[in-house]
Amino acid sequence: MDLFAIDTSLTPIPLEDGELAWLAQLPLPWSNADVMARLMQETDWREETIVVYGKRHLQPRLSAWYGDAAYTYSGLRLDPAPFTPLLETLRTAVQDATGHRFNSVLLNLYRNERDSMGMHSDDEPELGPAPVIASLSFGAARTFILKHKHKKKTVRLALTDGSLLLMSGSTQRYWLHGVNKTTRPLQARLNLTFRKIG
Repeated sequence: MDLFAIDTSLTPIPLEDGELAWLAQLPLPWSNADVMARLMQETDWREETIVVYGKRHLQPRLSAWYGDAAYTYSGLRLDPAPFTPLLETLRTAVQDATGHRFNSVLLNLYRNERDSMGMHSDDEPELGPAPVIASLSFGAARTFILKHKHKKKTVRLALTDGSLLLMSGSTQRYWLHGVNKTTRPLQARLNLTFRKIG
Protein backbone atom coordinates (compact mmCIF):
# COMPACT_ATOMS: atom_id res chain seq x y z
CA MET A 1 0.00 0.00 0.00
CA ASP A 2 1.39 3.42 -1.00
CA LEU A 3 0.68 5.63 2.00
CA PHE A 4 1.58 8.73 0.02
CA ALA A 5 -1.24 8.02 -2.45
CA ILE A 6 -3.89 8.10 0.28
CA ASP A 7 -5.81 11.30 1.03
CA THR A 8 -5.24 11.67 4.76
CA SER A 9 -7.36 14.78 5.32
CA LEU A 10 -10.70 14.44 7.07
CA THR A 11 -13.66 15.60 4.99
CA PRO A 12 -16.41 17.47 6.91
CA ILE A 13 -19.92 16.01 6.62
CA PRO A 14 -22.65 18.67 6.97
CA LEU A 15 -24.70 18.00 10.12
CA GLU A 16 -27.16 20.37 11.74
CA ASP A 17 -26.45 20.77 15.50
CA GLY A 18 -23.29 18.69 15.31
CA GLU A 19 -19.91 18.07 13.70
CA LEU A 20 -18.92 15.04 11.63
CA ALA A 21 -15.81 14.39 9.57
CA TRP A 22 -14.84 11.38 7.46
CA LEU A 23 -11.70 9.67 6.20
CA ALA A 24 -12.21 6.78 3.76
CA GLN A 25 -8.97 5.00 4.71
CA LEU A 26 -6.88 5.62 7.82
CA PRO A 27 -3.19 5.27 6.89
CA LEU A 28 -1.78 2.20 8.64
CA PRO A 29 1.45 0.19 8.37
CA TRP A 30 -0.54 -3.01 7.69
CA SER A 31 -3.50 -4.03 5.54
CA ASN A 32 -7.01 -3.68 6.94
CA ALA A 33 -7.42 -7.45 6.80
CA ASP A 34 -4.24 -8.00 8.82
CA VAL A 35 -5.31 -5.47 11.46
CA MET A 36 -8.74 -7.05 11.79
CA ALA A 37 -7.31 -10.57 12.05
CA ARG A 38 -4.94 -9.48 14.81
CA LEU A 39 -7.66 -7.61 16.69
CA MET A 40 -9.96 -10.63 16.51
CA GLN A 41 -7.21 -12.83 17.97
CA GLU A 42 -5.57 -10.46 20.50
CA THR A 43 -8.65 -8.83 22.04
CA ASP A 44 -10.20 -10.07 25.28
CA TRP A 45 -13.76 -10.19 23.91
CA ARG A 46 -16.71 -10.29 26.32
CA GLU A 47 -20.47 -10.59 25.98
CA GLU A 48 -21.64 -8.02 28.52
CA THR A 49 -25.03 -7.57 30.19
CA ILE A 50 -26.56 -4.09 30.20
CA VAL A 51 -29.66 -2.57 31.81
CA VAL A 52 -32.25 -1.07 29.45
CA TYR A 53 -35.45 0.37 30.94
CA GLY A 54 -34.77 -1.53 34.15
CA LYS A 55 -34.29 -4.91 32.47
CA ARG A 56 -31.02 -6.79 31.98
CA HIS A 57 -30.08 -7.86 28.46
CA LEU A 58 -27.07 -9.49 26.81
CA GLN A 59 -25.55 -7.03 24.36
CA PRO A 60 -26.06 -8.20 20.74
CA ARG A 61 -22.30 -8.02 20.03
CA LEU A 62 -18.97 -8.68 21.73
CA SER A 63 -16.99 -5.84 23.30
CA ALA A 64 -13.76 -4.92 25.09
CA TRP A 65 -12.47 -1.82 26.89
CA TYR A 66 -8.83 -0.67 26.89
CA GLY A 67 -7.26 2.48 28.27
CA ASP A 68 -6.47 4.52 31.36
CA ALA A 69 -9.83 4.76 33.13
CA ALA A 70 -13.02 2.84 33.89
CA TYR A 71 -16.17 3.65 31.92
CA THR A 72 -19.82 3.23 32.92
CA TYR A 73 -22.90 3.14 30.65
CA SER A 74 -26.33 1.46 30.84
CA GLY A 75 -25.57 0.12 34.31
CA LEU A 76 -22.37 -1.55 33.09
CA ARG A 77 -18.95 -0.66 34.52
CA LEU A 78 -15.99 -1.46 32.27
CA ASP A 79 -12.59 -1.72 33.93
CA PRO A 80 -9.80 -1.11 31.43
CA ALA A 81 -7.10 -3.43 30.19
CA PRO A 82 -3.84 -1.69 29.19
CA PHE A 83 -3.34 -0.71 25.55
CA THR A 84 -1.70 -3.46 23.51
CA PRO A 85 1.09 -2.54 21.05
CA LEU A 86 -1.40 -2.89 18.18
CA LEU A 87 -3.99 -0.66 19.86
CA GLU A 88 -1.25 1.87 20.65
CA THR A 89 -0.32 2.02 16.96
CA LEU A 90 -3.97 2.46 15.97
CA ARG A 91 -4.44 5.18 18.59
CA THR A 92 -1.41 7.07 17.28
CA ALA A 93 -2.73 6.85 13.70
CA VAL A 94 -6.16 8.12 14.80
CA GLN A 95 -4.63 10.96 16.82
CA ASP A 96 -2.42 11.98 13.87
CA ALA A 97 -5.44 12.01 11.53
CA THR A 98 -7.79 13.90 13.85
CA GLY A 99 -5.50 16.17 15.89
CA HIS A 100 -7.25 14.96 19.07
CA ARG A 101 -5.86 12.96 22.00
CA PHE A 102 -7.57 9.82 23.31
CA ASN A 103 -6.91 7.75 26.44
CA SER A 104 -9.42 4.92 25.97
CA VAL A 105 -11.01 2.75 23.30
CA LEU A 106 -14.17 0.65 23.20
CA LEU A 107 -14.03 -2.23 20.73
CA ASN A 108 -17.24 -3.77 19.39
CA LEU A 109 -17.37 -6.94 17.32
CA TYR A 110 -20.47 -7.38 15.16
CA ARG A 111 -20.21 -11.09 14.39
CA ASN A 112 -22.83 -11.08 11.62
CA GLU A 113 -25.98 -9.30 10.44
CA ARG A 114 -27.83 -10.18 13.68
CA ASP A 115 -25.51 -8.12 15.87
CA SER A 116 -26.43 -4.48 16.40
CA MET A 117 -26.08 -1.31 18.49
CA GLY A 118 -29.21 0.37 19.84
CA MET A 119 -29.80 4.10 19.35
CA HIS A 120 -27.93 6.10 22.00
CA SER A 121 -25.72 9.11 22.65
CA ASP A 122 -22.23 8.92 24.12
CA ASP A 123 -23.03 11.62 26.67
CA GLU A 124 -21.80 10.15 29.95
CA PRO A 125 -20.43 12.80 32.34
CA GLU A 126 -16.87 11.45 32.23
CA LEU A 127 -16.74 12.23 28.49
CA GLY A 128 -17.19 15.97 29.13
CA PRO A 129 -19.73 18.46 27.75
CA ALA A 130 -18.71 18.09 24.08
CA PRO A 131 -17.26 14.59 23.58
CA VAL A 132 -14.89 13.91 20.71
CA ILE A 133 -15.21 10.32 19.52
CA ALA A 134 -13.27 8.74 16.66
CA SER A 135 -14.87 5.63 15.17
CA LEU A 136 -12.55 3.29 13.23
CA SER A 137 -14.09 0.38 11.30
CA PHE A 138 -12.77 -2.86 9.83
CA GLY A 139 -14.49 -5.64 7.92
CA ALA A 140 -18.01 -5.65 6.52
CA ALA A 141 -19.59 -2.24 5.89
CA ARG A 142 -22.54 -1.42 8.15
CA THR A 143 -24.98 1.49 7.98
CA PHE A 144 -24.46 4.01 10.78
CA ILE A 145 -27.73 5.79 11.58
CA LEU A 146 -28.02 9.18 13.27
CA LYS A 147 -31.38 10.52 14.46
CA HIS A 148 -31.90 14.05 15.78
CA LYS A 149 -33.35 14.12 19.29
CA HIS A 150 -35.73 17.04 18.65
CA LYS A 151 -36.30 17.17 14.89
CA LYS A 152 -37.42 14.65 12.29
CA LYS A 153 -33.98 14.31 10.77
CA THR A 154 -32.10 11.09 10.00
CA VAL A 155 -28.64 10.66 8.51
CA ARG A 156 -27.28 7.34 7.22
CA LEU A 157 -23.60 6.69 6.58
CA ALA A 158 -21.87 3.54 5.31
CA LEU A 159 -18.95 2.81 7.64
CA THR A 160 -16.58 0.95 5.35
CA ASP A 161 -13.44 -1.14 5.88
CA GLY A 162 -10.59 1.06 7.14
CA SER A 163 -12.71 4.20 7.46
CA LEU A 164 -12.59 6.76 10.26
CA LEU A 165 -15.58 8.85 11.40
CA LEU A 166 -15.03 11.73 13.82
CA MET A 167 -17.97 12.95 15.93
CA SER A 168 -17.43 16.18 17.87
CA GLY A 169 -18.98 19.50 18.88
CA SER A 170 -22.61 19.14 19.99
CA THR A 171 -23.23 15.86 18.13
CA GLN A 172 -23.79 13.77 21.27
CA ARG A 173 -26.07 16.46 22.75
CA TYR A 174 -28.47 16.59 19.81
CA TRP A 175 -28.13 13.24 18.03
CA LEU A 176 -28.65 9.54 18.73
CA HIS A 177 -26.69 6.98 16.75
CA GLY A 178 -26.75 3.23 16.26
CA VAL A 179 -26.35 0.22 13.94
CA ASN A 180 -29.41 -1.88 13.06
CA LYS A 181 -29.69 -5.61 12.44
CA THR A 182 -30.15 -6.56 8.79
CA THR A 183 -31.78 -9.44 6.94
CA ARG A 184 -28.96 -9.57 4.39
CA PRO A 185 -26.15 -11.96 5.42
CA LEU A 186 -23.00 -10.08 6.45
CA GLN A 187 -19.48 -10.99 7.46
CA ALA A 188 -17.98 -9.70 10.71
CA ARG A 189 -17.37 -6.01 11.37
CA LEU A 190 -15.03 -4.67 14.03
CA ASN A 191 -15.38 -1.11 15.32
CA LEU A 192 -13.11 0.88 17.66
CA THR A 193 -14.38 4.09 19.23
CA PHE A 194 -11.55 6.13 20.68
CA ARG A 195 -12.49 8.62 23.39
CA LYS A 196 -11.04 10.70 26.21
CA ILE A 197 -12.25 9.89 29.71
CA GLY A 198 -11.92 12.88 32.04
